[in-house]
Amino acid sequence: MNPFVFYTKLNLTFLTNVRARNIVELLEGLKISPDSVIYHHTHRFLQQHVYISPEPPNDFAFWTQNTLHESILAERLEAINIIEFKTLAELKERLIKTIEDYLKEGPEIRNAPPGMEFHFMKSKSFVIKTGFNASNLLEFYETLKIVDIQTLYFHMFEARMRMGKGDNDFSIWLRNTLGEKEIADAISKLDPYTVTLEGLRKNILNIIEERIHEKD
Repeated sequence: MNPFVFYTKLNLTFLTNVRARNIVELLEGLKISPDSVIYHHTHRFLQQHVYISPEPPNDFAFWTQNTLHESILAERLEAINIIEFKTLAELKERLIKTIEDYLKEGPEIRNAPPGMEFHFMKSKSFVIKTGFNASNLLEFYETLKIVDIQTLYFHMFEARMRMGKGDNDFSIWLRNTLGEKEIADAISKLDPYTVTLEGLRKNILNIIEERIHEKD
């Protein structure tokens, strides 16, 4: 049986030298942005909210609301539910379409004050082994309790969206290696974007704990 290998990651953030003063330039910047930019601006906030509920849902909505005061567009961007998308390319297309549809309504184009432009940034991840492995459900449960929160983030978010697996690493291993389809599906159905990282860990542990008690 292949053990589950727990990884963690380190991030470096880079400026792309692309910036936007208004929603037209924001749209053009989005169109030329690679996946690493889309990922950074839709996931950065999650890593900064370990114990407090994550807000806002993405940097595009935040800047549009708080800098340009484009409330209608901000609400539409905020309403985009990231969990519905399996790839960053799909998410990017939805962001683009949302802004394009808004521009068709002929809104007044407002420029950001000097110094408050939107700066497109990208993140690069360095993946590192933690030294923790699990060969069965109980080992997996006990290890998940103690691993660093960035380990949880890597396997739940980066695996699904950035690495293009379409699902989180935990569910993939539980389903394909241990044959634990029920708990794998339950973890897959969690919306990790609406809770803190510690809250997410607790939810996953609760699902696994119930299964462990069933086996006793």
